[in-house]
Order: sequence, then structure tokens, then C-alpha cells
Amino acid sequence: MADPASYRPTDIPEEAGVYRFYNGSDKVIYVGKAKNLKNRLSSYFGSNLAHKTYRMVHEAVRVDWTVVNTELEALALEFSWIKQYHPTYNVQFKDDKSYPYLAISIADEYPRIFVTRKEKRPGLKYFGPYTNAWALRNTFDILLKVFPVRSCTAGNFQRAQKSKRQCLLGDIGKCAAPCVGWVSPEEHRQIVYKLDAFMEAGMQDLLPALQSEMELASSREEFERAARIRDQIESFEKAQRSTQGNLSDELDGDFIAIHEEGLHAAGSIFMLRRGSIKGSRSWIVNQELALEGDDQWASLLFSIYGGESTEIPSTIYLNSEPADTQALEQWLSSLSQSKVTLKVPQRGDKVELLETVKRNAHYALVQFMSKRASDAAVSGKALLEIEEELSLEKTPLRIECFDISNISGTSVVASMVVFEDGIAKKSEYRRFIIDTTEGFDDTRAMHQVITRRLKRLLNDRVVDSAEIIEAGGKPSKFAYPPQLIVVDGGAPQVSAAQRAMNELGISDIALCGLAKRLEEVWVPEQSDPIILPRTSEGLYLLQRIRDEAHRFAISFHRSRRSKVMLESILDEIEQLGPSRRNALLDRFGSVAALKKASVEDIAMTPGIGEKIALIVFDFLAHSSTSKIDMATGVIEDA
Repeated sequence: MADPASYRPTDIPEEAGVYRFYNGSDKVIYVGKAKNLKNRLSSYFGSNLAHKTYRMVHEAVRVDWTVVNTELEALALEFSWIKQYHPTYNVQFKDDKSYPYLAISIADEYPRIFVTRKEKRPGLKYFGPYTNAWALRNTFDILLKVFPVRSCTAGNFQRAQKSKRQCLLGDIGKCAAPCVGWVSPEEHRQIVYKLDAFMEAGMQDLLPALQSEMELASSREEFERAARIRDQIESFEKAQRSTQGNLSDELDGDFIAIHEEGLHAAGSIFMLRRGSIKGSRSWIVNQELALEGDDQWASLLFSIYGGESTEIPSTIYLNSEPADTQALEQWLSSLSQSKVTLKVPQRGDKVELLETVKRNAHYALVQFMSKRASDAAVSGKALLEIEEELSLEKTPLRIECFDISNISGTSVVASMVVFEDGIAKKSEYRRFIIDTTEGFDDTRAMHQVITRRLKRLLNDRVVDSAEIIEAGGKPSKFAYPPQLIVVDGGAPQVSAAQRAMNELGISDIALCGLAKRLEEVWVPEQSDPIILPRTSEGLYLLQRIRDEAHRFAISFHRSRRSKVMLESILDEIEQLGPSRRNALLDRFGSVAALKKASVEDIAMTPGIGEKIALIVFDFLAHSSTSKIDMATGVIEDA
């Protein structure tokens, strides 16, 4: 690893610009922008760096920069370089799958409609993407009945022109057959324009006209014609239902949300036009190497709108505030050539819709993770790699991982997650409240939780499982021993866990620790860590297990901290005795939930009348509570 002091520049300008870090192979590993290059770059060469930043600056061997005039220029150049170099340490969202589009070759003499998954090309008009390929194919079939636009390839079209014989689609009424002159090029283009208008605006203008035409035909006793128009109307309605989900007409714009989980994140978008969902899509990002504080929103918006032929609406709704909203708005406006606004709605239908979009992002991430985790070949390979690299006596089919969560030694909790055959077994997850009466440090907490878990294992081993099963019962889940225990941490945490195992006389369970800083694997009684390749499936599985333990611990810690904070606040209200405090704790559970409650909601709590409810409401309204950002550790006013 390089010493950052060896390449630290001394002549950095105090201007806005974009910078690049290079490794020993002259590959760009990180791209960033700054309002003041000197201040920003100097921060990389200080002490107390976050672990990913530390790793990046020690891998780099040089840094250069380009001065620009405005923040907009800096943002555009940063995006351009990220797209060009694909830096290792930048957040980069990737489409989780290939989605189908409906495309029309507007620029052709005889425009063609078709379904494609290929990259967008000039001269084509796209609708979508659509998440359900089967539904799109069905919609495509319905549209051809209503709008008989050419859908054949160029080769088939030319053969029909030469032979003067239309294809089957012409015979069954799904093509106007311009190839054999059934319609002129102008007439065929008019059909295309009607299809385009329908896909853009739906039935608002077209359906009333068709209904009037049907009624007129019926009044003239042209019943066959009226029946054909009726069938067209039904086909329109089917097409509308197939391609759109109707919501409030006021919902117009792109709705984008990000969901984070461990070292991965997913972003999803719903494209709404006048209350109709025109398409949805998801992107996945692995944040394992992304530097702390890297703006996810900038990366996701670049993934969505950075390509060609991407429609940008005037308003884009997000579920959280980007780091640099103004610069992103300027960049999007320059692409759209009209004003684009980024908004974070606070209430109403837009917030509810963004919650739905976030759930879709969550599902996309779950599917992505599950697809990899459920692959038996991948899981088997990962377990065999772990067995080989850690020199285990047997394959670790059952792995238990432990993590500690706290803030300044308060509300200390631990988590235990279980993976069997490389797949999470959530029914056997466990949570622990750590006893801190004798003081707290991370290693002492790890020693305590490992001791408690293994004592349960030893106690359950004493019981005859065969007798329990014979009596119709089930053995305790704690009775199943793991082949490998993983702790979140490095050498100190591993030593603490090993000490607990030695004290209990347990020697048939393997142990290792995974340190976040450099993703090193530590094993007992070894001075140096094991470094697994970055492409190792074994390392990926260990990371996933560690991240799951961290997530589970954090969620338990948050709920416990909320309860402790609520207890503390309620203790300050003189009119509340133990029974009333407990009733409020049981009903609301957290400060945030109680502060959102109305006087009427509080009064509905057993033992709490309107008078006491008003006292509690007024106290909370004038009190200042704090919340802690678990990602940054910053304490903020709630």
C-alpha cells in the first residue's frame, strides 16, 4: 500500500473543480468534485479517516484535478468521468435487470412498432420500461387490433412488397398492410400518430369520439359498424388497463426512492403522467467500496437520466434530500432544456406513492440478494471456499454471526443471526440485552454474548433430544451447534470470543472475525489476518452474514433506545405515575410515535384522561428531543 504522504500535492488551487485518484496501474479508482479543491483534497491526507477512505488513499499513488467555472460544470464533468472510468470507490447504480420497451420507428417511411430490450437508439420513440414482459406482449397484441401498424422486420416487409402478397397479420386485421398498398404511406403514418397519441395521453380524447360514432352508427341502424366500434372501445380499455395503473390526475412526474440495506442499496422509479404509471424500473448498487458520504442521489439520477432519449419531467419527487439539490437541478434542466425541480414531499398522496416506490426498491434488492443466495452452486462454492481458506475441519453448513450495537455505551444490545447452507434462517435469530453494570467496552460485550449463547448450547446438550421428540416436543433451537461462529470485528473481538469458548471448554466450533475496515478475516492466535480475494464467493457470503447481523442489531438497538428515551421523558411529567407511564410505553413505544399522537389518541390510553393527555401533549410540544443518525453518528433535533 502506498503512503499518501508520498504523493500529497502542495499546489492545489482554491477553486471549484473535479479530481481523480489513480492506483499503481494508472487506473482511476475515485472521482470527486469540490467547491474548493484545496480544502477538499487536503481532507484526504489528514488523520482519523473513515475506513473506506483510508483504503482508497492508500491504494492510490497519485491524484490530479481539473478546474471548472461553475458547480454545474463540475457535476457534468464528474458524471462524464464516472461513466468513462467506472471508478472502484464511487457509488454506481446498475440496472437490476433488462426491461422491455415498446418502440416505434417514427423516422422510417413506414414506421414500425415492436418490443425491444436493447439500448435506446436515435430515431425511435420508446414507451416504458415495463416490468411485466408477458403483460406487455398481451398489450402489444391488443394495440395491433386497434391500431394496425406495421410490426414486421425490414426483411419481411421488403419480401411482401416484391411478392405483392400481405402476411398473416394483414389477413387477420392486425396490420394495415402498407407493403401491398392497402393504405398509403400518409394513411399508415396517421394510424401511427393515433397510436402515439394513445400511448402518451390514453383514452381521454379518443374514447368520447368513438362512443359518439358508435351511437351515430346505431341510430342509422348500421349495427355491424356499431359492433366493430364497440369492440374497439373494449380493446382500448383493455390496453389502458394493461399498460397503466390509474391514480389521481394530480400525480404527474417521476417518483424515485432509495432503499439501503447493509452494503447494498436499490433505487426505484415510477414514471407518472397525469395519474397513469407509464413505467417503473429499479437499479442496484454495491456500496462495499464506495466512500463514506458519497452522494447516492447524484449517482442514481445520472443512471436514470444520463443516457440518451430519456424523458425528463418538470418535477421529480424524491424520498430524501440530495446532498447538492441545486447543482442536480441545474444539470437536469440543462439536459431537459427546461426547468426541472427536485422535491421531497412531506404529506399526502405523493408521500404514500413514494413509500410504494421504496417498497419496490426493497423488493428489487431482496430479489437481487436472494437470487444470488439461493443459487445452490454459488452457496456451495462459498462454503467450500470458507472451509479451505480458514482451514476448517468440516464445511460450515451452520454459521452464527454476532454483532454489538450501542451509542456511547448506552442501550447496549447484541444480535445473533443464523445461516444454514448459505441461506438466512430468520426463525433462529436472537437478540441480547447486554449487562453493563461492570462497565462497557466492545470486547467485554462480545465475551458476554458468546458466553450466554454457548452456555445455552451446553445446557441444551444435557437434555436428551430423543426423549423430547418421543414425547411429542421439539428440541431447543439453541441445541443445534454451529460449525463456525463469526464476530463483527477484528483481533480484539475474536480474542474475546475465543476466551469465552475456552472458559466453557468448547473446542469443536471454529471461530473468525470480519473487520469492516479492510474486510480482513481474523482467526484466533494468528497475528496476521487472512485476505480473501475481492471476487471470492466465500468473502461475499461472510460479508452478507456480517451485514445481516449488523442490520438486526441496529434495528433492535433503535427500538430499545426509543423506549429508554420515552421512559426518560415521561419521568419528567409529575402527573404520571408508574402505571400511567407503563400504559403510554405499551401503547406508543417511542418518543416519535407519542409526539405524532393527538390529544384524543393519548386520551384513549388506559388510565389517561383528557386532562392528563393535554398535559402530556403540551409537555412534548415544548420539549426538545434528539435523534441520532445511525449512518453518521450525528445527533440532530427530532
